[in-house]
Amino acid sequence: MFCFFTALFFLGPRFAFLVYWLIRPLKITAAFANFNFPFLVSLLGLIFLPWTVLMYVLIFPLNGFDWIWLGLGIFADVASYVSSFHNRKDVPYYPGP
Repeated sequence: MFCFFTALFFLGPRFAFLVYWLIRPLKITAAFANFNFPFLVSLLGLIFLPWTVLMYVLIFPLNGFDWIWLGLGIFADVASYVSSFHNRKDVPYYPGP
């Protein structure tokens, strides 16, 4: 089972979130129930911060050192945006500065 979840992480956080949602829909509903617009928050999170949303759902009742895992999710999202920004110069015919 652990290898299955590891493969999902390599396929991407959005796909892993989808499979986790199919396996445990009540946990995802409970994780976003505290927000005013739970569907909107989860959808925008999946679009813009997929690693953070996945980590938040996996460690939902936040207590103790769980904030470190959430911080790693934020770091993964920021790192993916920064790496895509630096890789723009490798695109052929990209109008650079």
